[in-house]
Amino acid sequence: MTEYLREYQPDIIGFQEVFSPESLKALVATQGYDYFEVVDQPEVIDDFIYTQPVVAIASRFPIVDINSVKPNTELAQTLGLTDDFSFSRKVLRATIDVPHAGYCDCYVAHFKSKRPMIEIDEHDTNRSAEQTIIESLKADVAGGWGSTIRRGSEATLLMIDMIERREITGYPMVLMGDFNNTLADGVLSHLLTSTLRFVSEIDSEAYLAKYCLNDVWDLFQLTQSDEANEIYDANEVDDRDLEINQNNKVVRSPTHYFGGSGSVLDYILLSCEFDASYHDSLFEVSAYHTYNRHLINSIFDRDGESTDHGIVLATLTLRS
Repeated sequence: MTEYLREYQPDIIGFQEVFSPESLKALVATQGYDYFEVVDQPEVIDDFIYTQPVVAIASRFPIVDINSVKPNTELAQTLGLTDDFSFSRKVLRATIDVPHAGYCDCYVAHFKSKRPMIEIDEHDTNRSAEQTIIESLKADVAGGWGSTIRRGSEATLLMIDMIERREITGYPMVLMGDFNNTLADGVLSHLLTSTLRFVSEIDSEAYLAKYCLNDVWDLFQLTQSDEANEIYDANEVDDRDLEINQNNKVVRSPTHYFGGSGSVLDYILLSCEFDASYHDSLFEVSAYHTYNRHLINSIFDRDGESTDHGIVLATLTLRS
């Protein structure tokens, strides 16, 4: 982690699955991150054994406010959820004083995993082998759908809170985290809602755009011409941790691998202030980088204690 921070020098970092906040705070402080916050604490079950990890944020810029996002319980009930619905991991909102942008709300989220919510005792000797398979299948189908409902509901309730907060403050928004799902999947696609029925194009640009989020990869593509995408040779792509498809186009690198397949589960979403196509934007996304050397070319002595996800980095450049 220290090597990554030294090499890439990110200004603001969202962390997932933090088991030891104080240790992480001390580590990032050695690299010049004077501001570090969490909104929850992991559970200690035995001296040095921790469960229920939390999210965290570190910044070189001042964190002027820190809060845990609370889901709207009335809306949760309207959606058919329980009145005590909560995020599976508390969502962190840090208001950071960013140069040129001013106060900016940075959210760090870790949505519910795809692990089924229902588990059975597979070693129950009172069931036959076939009965065990049947019960496991039922638990997987129902439990997997339960996790999907929770993940989608978490994203929805967070987005509603972000919209309401934006209406009050007008602060630019950044959402980053492990979504445990691809954004292309309908479960989370509403995070990128950018059009409404019966709303004119003029009103959409004047009002709606302020409350919408954009995938940083899509914003990066806006700043790159087709010609620029086609001139990367294989060595350049390796250096940038990007990939080339059969049409010689730069494509997005996975951030997680399971078995023989990879997928993008980790995202940075930005409000219109960082969209070069928006008329009042302050910044543009000038670079996008997925650090995944430890996943595709791991060396145990070097990577034995690395994260099992790729690290997404976006570079924002002030527009002239």
